[in-house]
Order: sequence, then C-alpha cells, then structure tokens
Amino acid sequence: MPLIALTGGIAAGKSTVAQRLAERGAVIVDADRIVREVQEPGTPVTAAIAAAFGDAVLHPDGALDRAALGSVVFHDPAALARLNAIVHPAVKAESQRRFDAAFRADPTAVVVYDVPLLVEARTADPWDRIVVAHAPAAVRAERLVALRGLSPAEAAGRIASQVSDEERLAVADEVIDTTGTMADTLAQVDALWERLRG
Repeated sequence: MPLIALTGGIAAGKSTVAQRLAERGAVIVDADRIVREVQEPGTPVTAAIAAAFGDAVLHPDGALDRAALGSVVFHDPAALARLNAIVHPAVKAESQRRFDAAFRADPTAVVVYDVPLLVEARTADPWDRIVVAHAPAAVRAERLVALRGLSPAEAAGRIASQVSDEERLAVADEVIDTTGTMADTLAQVDALWERLRG
C-alpha cells in the first residue's frame, strides 16, 4: 500500500506519467483538482480568500477570479504566502481524506498524489517514494512554445516561477526522464510500476 508523490516542472510530462500509472492500476489523487474544488463558490476557502484580498478577487457569481487573484499575489511574496496559508491546509486535509479512502477501499492499492508544488509545500509528508518527471528546462520551454502556444519569453517566465530542477531532483527517490520518445517514457513508468508492486 505505497503512497507515492509524483511531481515535475511545467511541461515535464507529469500528466503522462500519472495517466500511465492509472492505466496500470494506481489510484491517482490530483492536487490541482482538489485546489479547484476547495476554491469553488461558497466554500470556506473562497470566503477566506475574499476576506484576505477583497471582493475584487471574486466574480459576481461568487466564483474565484483567478486572473484578478493572480495579479495580486504573483509579484508579491507576502500576498502569495497569505494565499498559500489559506489554501494549502485545506488541500492537505482533503488529499489525506482521499488517501485514507483509497486504502480503506483496497489496502493493497498504490496511491499516487499528482502534486506540482511538492517541493514548495509537501516534502515533509510521509511519502513512501517521491517520483519526479524530469526534462531539462530548455526541453520544457520548447514544449511550452510548440504545444501550448506560449512565446519563448512566457515559457521562460513560467519555468522561472517554479523551483529549480536541482531542488526537485534533490528530493527524488525515482526519476522518470521524459526527454526521449513517448515509448521510452512509458517503459520507464512500467518499470517503476513493477518496482512499486514488488
């Protein structure tokens, strides 16, 4: 019943790794999905965000205006820290609830937490293994331009806003190198799956 944290920088192929693990039978808990759910209109998290940053960060229907909130926090480390202090505990509690439910349903399950901000927020948690999907920053920048339509400057900015590859790799128990072909990546994930089930 291993609990695995899966992380990676933007455009590193983390979603591909998660999808393959799900195909092999892993239970995937998606941190980004939990963030969206705890920030739905009417939730305590959204109310706390509005109390901290003002009603200007809400749409008229009560939904979070992510663009407005982003313009407030992304160039203000203190504001970002305030936001994280509201959101991270709620996400942590909900993710733990989902881990517990998965293991109650199947004590032999492999549960994978797909979490972009592992290094920033969750490295101290009791993971059985931390898996990093990795491709060098230059490769990820090319992917962001080719696949997501970002400009080279936008791609560089997105990558620079995250922790460094070195920081991510420093916490890794397993690294999936996604710089090669899709077949190469999937073969590495399949080998990882065998080790996790072993």
